[in-house]
Amino acid sequence: MEISTSIEGSKATITIKGKLTVQVAPELSSAVDGLPIAVCDLDLDLTDVTYIASAGLRALMATDKLTVMRGGRMRLVCPREEVMETLEMTGLSEVFAIER
Repeated sequence: MEISTSIEGSKATITIKGKLTVQVAPELSSAVDGLPIAVCDLDLDLTDVTYIASAGLRALMATDKLTVMRGGRMRLVCPREEVMETLEMTGLSEVFAIER
């Protein structure tokens, strides 16, 4: 998995490539924890995420909670059909803001 971050003012975009599994979910958490405190809005670009495990879903929930605590919001951007199916199956598609 690869993670890259770009920041513009109070908004960050984290781009994730590969599988979001228990082994790599901590990398996403570290990237989010490393964002400047001024960042309150976050887009997670899931265009190249091919699989998401339960640990990845937990990382998304923790990230959403952090952005809300900062007075902002998190959006999942361009999730693939496989990832969308997992989000729908778990009911998280109703919880997260998703931009297809």
